[in-house]
Amino acid sequence: MSLSERYSRQELFEGIGKEGQQKLSSSTVLIVGCGALGSLQIETLARAGVGKLKIVDRDFVEASNLQRQVMYDEQDATLQLPKAIAAAERVKKINSSIEIEPFVTDLSYKNVETLAESVDLVLDATDNFETRYLINDTCVKHFKPWIYGAAVASQGLSMTIIPEKTPCLRCVFETAPPPGSSPTCDTSGVIFPIIAMVVALQTTEAIKLLLGRTDLLHQKLVQIDPWQTSFTKLNLAGLRERTDCRCCKQKRFDYLEPEQKQLSSTLCGRNSVQISPAEHTKLSLAELADRLKSIGEVSFNRFLLRFKTTNCEMTIFPDARTIIHNTKDENLARSLYARYVGV
Repeated sequence: MSLSERYSRQELFEGIGKEGQQKLSSSTVLIVGCGALGSLQIETLARAGVGKLKIVDRDFVEASNLQRQVMYDEQDATLQLPKAIAAAERVKKINSSIEIEPFVTDLSYKNVETLAESVDLVLDATDNFETRYLINDTCVKHFKPWIYGAAVASQGLSMTIIPEKTPCLRCVFETAPPPGSSPTCDTSGVIFPIIAMVVALQTTEAIKLLLGRTDLLHQKLVQIDPWQTSFTKLNLAGLRERTDCRCCKQKRFDYLEPEQKQLSSTLCGRNSVQISPAEHTKLSLAELADRLKSIGEVSFNRFLLRFKTTNCEMTIFPDARTIIHNTKDENLARSLYARYVGV
């Protein structure tokens, strides 16, 4: 198949053309997360002909993913393939002319700067604020644009960040929500239309950035809810100038320091992993129990909460410290922590 035939309809679009297509083919994008947002981001940019995609994910494919994670099929779930590997194999079938580099790992202060070193753009497809702040610190420090995105239930958010030109994530969200205080896809569900809408925004902004068309960026924090048929744009003009942001103004990159990372450790002789949040917090075990009771067995007292599903068993304490039982895999434990505790 000739490349001129593959991209002919895209090149007919006035905003791209042949020259724009060449720019896309010489670009490299890092996508952090290969779940609902990430899998659709990967497919969209692969079909658009972005020359190289670096994809990072710590999780594996499960049957519950198939409702919204478009890169995967039933066989992937049966085999429990790592999402990054399954996505890379699918991309090779979609567009063999581009390069795809999968990383089955947990993004951390140890590897994020290396992974982002040679890319033109970073796309957020994560499920927790710790990783987003890590991306934000890295991109601001190294002057790389990145695009924030989030979706849960029927609600979604997106924001494009260009260091030194726009507010960064910490200008808008100075601190992360307390553990257990925010809904997740595993506690509140999610519908595919909001995934598609957030990714449409993110990947359109990504293509504009890769083409150098920063004049066309929306420059807003966009909030969408297709269930309520609402679309809101929060104007961010002047926000960076009005704040004394710890990251983009003070140049203090807290999340690139070891002490800002969630602490995880295997518990000797117990086949369990303990996760401790990076910052001191206090959970309402009653509120968390109310959110978890529809998806598993829950019991709690004022000292701890026990939660169990078919694939997960954990003990959660009021300070958000959590023991994930029946595994020694710290990546899996952190993934389960993000799903159910919500950090």
